[in-house]
Amino acid sequence: MTDEIADGTAVDWRADRIGSALRGTNPSVLRRLDTGFAVIGDVQFLPGYSVLLVDDPAVQRLSELPKERRLRFLADMDRLGEAVERACRRLDPAFRRVNLEILGNTDGFLHAHVWPRYEWEPADLMGMPVWLYPRERWSDARYALGPRHDTLRGAIGDQLDRLTGP
Repeated sequence: MTDEIADGTAVDWRADRIGSALRGTNPSVLRRLDTGFAVIGDVQFLPGYSVLLVDDPAVQRLSELPKERRLRFLADMDRLGEAVERACRRLDPAFRRVNLEILGNTDGFLHAHVWPRYEWEPADLMGMPVWLYPRERWSDARYALGPRHDTLRGAIGDQLDRLTGP
């Protein structure tokens, strides 16, 4: 899928994840949250993997947000984490927990990873960081986000809606 920016140039939405979310053309967006966008991950070797994208691409680190907005970003991360937990627990009885991470080593914009973890994971990886999974898991077409994840997307989105508070 491509996105057309102001000058008419076609750009793959992955090259500008936040800009395409702001323009409404990022197909991975689950919901707009207070400080950003809840998106489902491009890879689903751990079904339910999601990311919270800050809504300002110039923000590179959590510490760059004013204190109140920083706390709201963390609250959005908590909300997405709970939504993933609830949805994945309902869809897979082998669900164990979620891991929440703010890393920023590859993408230069503030974002938080929400990784569901499962009992069916390989024993040598179950207690390890997700980043230690073999590289092919990240690029294998079997794990690419696609229509087969629509039920999962819907479940996470429904949980995000339920967790909307005053």
